[in-house]
Amino acid sequence: MTTHVKRAFKYRFCPTDAQAAELSRTFGCVRKVYNMALAARTEAWTRQERVNYNATSAMLTAWKKTEELAYLNEVSSVPLQQALRHLQTAFTHFFGKRAKYPRFKSLKKTRKSAEYTTSAFRFRNGELRLAKMSEPLRIVWSRPLPEGAKPSTVTVSKDAAGRWFVSLLCEDPSVQPLPATGQAVGIDVGLEHLLTLSTGEKIANPRHERRDRAALAKQQRRLARKEKGSANRARARLKVARIHARIADRRRDTLHKITTRLVRENQTIVIEDLTVRNMVKNHRLARAISDASWSEFRSMLEYKAQWYGREVIAVDRWFPSSRLCSACNTLQDTMPLNMRTWTCDCGTTHDRDVNAAHNLLAAGLAVTVCGAGARPQRSTPDGQSATKQKPSRREP
Repeated sequence: MTTHVKRAFKYRFCPTDAQAAELSRTFGCVRKVYNMALAARTEAWTRQERVNYNATSAMLTAWKKTEELAYLNEVSSVPLQQALRHLQTAFTHFFGKRAKYPRFKSLKKTRKSAEYTTSAFRFRNGELRLAKMSEPLRIVWSRPLPEGAKPSTVTVSKDAAGRWFVSLLCEDPSVQPLPATGQAVGIDVGLEHLLTLSTGEKIANPRHERRDRAALAKQQRRLARKEKGSANRARARLKVARIHARIADRRRDTLHKITTRLVRENQTIVIEDLTVRNMVKNHRLARAISDASWSEFRSMLEYKAQWYGREVIAVDRWFPSSRLCSACNTLQDTMPLNMRTWTCDCGTTHDRDVNAAHNLLAAGLAVTVCGAGARPQRSTPDGQSATKQKPSRREP
């Protein structure tokens, strides 16, 4: 049985003044409803009472009937109900210990968005009309939707740079598993080179943030001199946001191209299970690590591999890939970061990153053979994961 993948196709659009005003009101109402429902559920929690989605939905109906919150009736009710569903999902993740306690949405920091289901929009002949709007959205169709696509949900958002986006979630029948190949590759991430493959190939680090660092610093200094709450400060903030958006767009585009190529060429991809959130605590490397965006690279790699029938294996973060000789399995005692090449006692001279990629590939294939999971497992007799075993020293 063929299963279709659901994909979100994101486009920019240019709203009219009336549409921009309507969407801005909707964003505000969504944030208000979410925060009120979260406050109600938090207060109920202190009283040891459980409040679910149905209870908050009934609260929303009562809020609309009050004089103070009568303006909630001016926007479509579907995005408000979706906000309550998102809150329910957040609590589900919290109780499942997969996320922290839900936080209130901020007026200035929270992403402005509203989600519409099929009952609140109409998509016909390439035109999208949202509820409470008489005109279709002027969408810039940068790429075609799948033939015969019927969006199930539509999400409208506005980023900090003032750009408007619409995301259409629909099934994409063109995403099918690729023909199997016998290729396997180990990948070592870094800063000097973004990726080093076990084939010996090194992919340069574009350093997108560094390219715009001078322009960004200049606009940030101008922003700091503006009076808070003034129109000049709002314009200066917008210029800073546009630079950040340009950096993020270029970074995302590069990662998409790299991950798509890796998934198409290889059947098995082995990476290292890094804890980036801990690594960025090093203030000397935090900016460079964030610019490399290793977490986003892994996320893209994993969902594309799932789409196209590939396998991604994450080797335990404590595996000594850099200190282990890929030729004789001798483990070096120390390996400082500034040592990029080293010679083993067996006489083999290693490039640090290429050697690490070779070791990751070997460890990942061992995980597949042993049946251990991608993440550290505790099912082995001595309580260590299959990839966490320290290799025994060998004398050359």
